[in-house]
Amino acid sequence: MIAAPSTRIARHFQTFTAIDRRHSVGIRGGTQKVTGTRMPTNQLTDAKCRGVKPTDKAQKLFDGGSLFLYVSPKGAKVWRLAYRVNGKPQTLVIGPYPAVSLQEARQKRDEAKAVLRAGQDPNAARKSSRNAVTLDEAHTAYWSGRKDLSTSYLENERRAFEMHVQPMLGSRVMKDITRADVLATLNTLDARGKHDYVRKVRMWLAQLWDWAIEQGHATENPPRSIKPERAFGKKQVEHFAALELREVPAFMERLAIEGELQSVLALRLLALTWVRTNELRFMRWDEIDGDTWLIPAGKMKRRREHVVPLSKAAQDLLKVLKPRAGPSVYVLPAEHRPDRPISENAILALLARMGYRRRMTGHGLRTIASTWAHEHGYLSDAVEFQLSHVPENKVKSAYNRATHLPLRRKMMEDFSAWLNTKLPDAQGPTGR
Repeated sequence: MIAAPSTRIARHFQTFTAIDRRHSVGIRGGTQKVTGTRMPTNQLTDAKCRGVKPTDKAQKLFDGGSLFLYVSPKGAKVWRLAYRVNGKPQTLVIGPYPAVSLQEARQKRDEAKAVLRAGQDPNAARKSSRNAVTLDEAHTAYWSGRKDLSTSYLENERRAFEMHVQPMLGSRVMKDITRADVLATLNTLDARGKHDYVRKVRMWLAQLWDWAIEQGHATENPPRSIKPERAFGKKQVEHFAALELREVPAFMERLAIEGELQSVLALRLLALTWVRTNELRFMRWDEIDGDTWLIPAGKMKRRREHVVPLSKAAQDLLKVLKPRAGPSVYVLPAEHRPDRPISENAILALLARMGYRRRMTGHGLRTIASTWAHEHGYLSDAVEFQLSHVPENKVKSAYNRATHLPLRRKMMEDFSAWLNTKLPDAQGPTGR
């Protein structure tokens, strides 16, 4: 019967140890001296290691236990360990001296011999360790390659990882992380009532593990095996607060009282464009071309350009905003910081001051617009394109940013006219 490789390595280690016990090897004049006594250990001192000078031939200063300091003719000093695998001599490079001290080299020697006693090759074990990738390393490699996602989306994922995953699992080798480890990490989020957020974090981790498996850094996907509908809690579904169409006239009348504050103009432009609040906040003058606003792909979650037809009322409002913006690149800069966009809380604060806290949100204007468009018989696909709610199966590889554009232009003009009729004394959408 042929012995298993690990058994053969262990036997060779025992044989080599027996030889090591019968002979001691030292350095005398650059030649090895072999005696018939048991080889002593810890023969070297730091003073001897520091003091040895290079010669025209390589030297080996043996410390015992097969550990020696290799001194090259050029003066480099490196700790090495001699051993055998399947009868063949092998050398394990431990590290340079004095970066690796004598004490550290002895510790590494003992660790390597423990690996040999377990029937493994220390060099193979080290190579395996070098190829092991930590979760931190995999995270950086994977997400830095996701050029298809927006900067804000990547930033949200990075912040979630650094706050909630990295402290517990970041330094761990991916192959060693179990389902229980991942679940324990996610459960800390779920216990704090972040039931939706924990699902998003699990999804991001599952994508990372998918990549790691393809790259050979993992063999299983622990996050993917966790079923969120069973593992995590659920909160009551809360939709963005929005008014009924019949409540819009009173809302517009109340808004008119606020005058021409920056937040008021922002809310009016939000109503006339149907975009999300963040998309409006970061709106730039160089994105506007006459009656069209082209939002770059980098600002959209799915890395897809979005065309927003601008009604005449929206264009008039932009004429009011232009001199107010001054040198700022933003259409709606912060009041005292032209280098920054308007605050994300500006519109919510305005709605609260108007008495619409929890009754209305900036996003609620999109709901109002969608309800109005469907009630007035507009093509559903045109409405969804205008809201950038395009189903994946309708776009996939070939997305036409101008889809339904003529119909969408008419729809936006009609909605602007409808809003205008809701203003007191038929004021224009600018409040004038």
